[in-house]
Amino acid sequence: MNIPQYHEMMVPTVRALDELGGSGTILEIAEGVIQLLDLPEGITSHPHNPDKSSQTEVEYRLAWARTYLKKFGLIDNSERGVWAFTDKYQRGMRLDPEEIVQTVRGVSKKSKKKAIDETPEALPKTRDWRTIMHQTILALDPSAFERLTKRILREIGFVQVEVTGQSGDGGIDGKGIVKIQDVLSYHVVFQCKRYKGTVGPGAIRDFRGAMVGRADKGLFITTGTFTREATKEATRDGASPIDLIEGDDLVEMLKKLRLGVNVRMVEEVEVDTQWFQKI
Repeated sequence: MNIPQYHEMMVPTVRALDELGGSGTILEIAEGVIQLLDLPEGITSHPHNPDKSSQTEVEYRLAWARTYLKKFGLIDNSERGVWAFTDKYQRGMRLDPEEIVQTVRGVSKKSKKKAIDETPEALPKTRDWRTIMHQTILALDPSAFERLTKRILREIGFVQVEVTGQSGDGGIDGKGIVKIQDVLSYHVVFQCKRYKGTVGPGAIRDFRGAMVGRADKGLFITTGTFTREATKEATRDGASPIDLIEGDDLVEMLKKLRLGVNVRMVEEVEVDTQWFQKI
């Protein structure tokens, strides 16, 4: 499959960020790069390593591209995951991907740290907690995954949550009601699927067809990822809106809700030797 290499995505990443006004999320940048390179769904939906992550190969290589651009000093990211140009970047400047790679690798060798090839941005380590969580969820049987979904929805404020998944139910696995400020309420139906790969627009259309006349909104949850076309279909003008939660979002939600995750805070103590010298 002719997927662009990470160094081939550096200049498109810069162009996409520039077209976004100088800052953007990972998703926005990826969307821009895909459009600039005119990548078809067959390439954008190809998984990187479905047994360990829900990340696609394009997302994996884009992470590399951002890593090198960051190490080179052209872009940086905030704690909230928003990427932006640094003062070093100037619009219209000539960028040579080969020069960027060689420069960054040279700096990495001089710093005597791990080689950059071992630590791409946004790439979990082999036994990273996200990987373990993802594999654990994939090992659940379908009914257990539906119960997990039910618990998550209740934790984030849904009421009257029911798992209704039955054969012939049109792909709807459950329903619930979400209330806003105890005034407005929306009836929501959801579908939860344990996929290793990607979910395409066809699954979104089928789900929307099943929810017509039964809810105000739809929620599609998967352990995999949604293709670019599936994301567009979920928010298509004139159609019933469907919110999407994919694998990476799911594990982050579990961490935030402290469901199946223990977070330990490490205390760091620093001795102020100058203070003692002033006694």
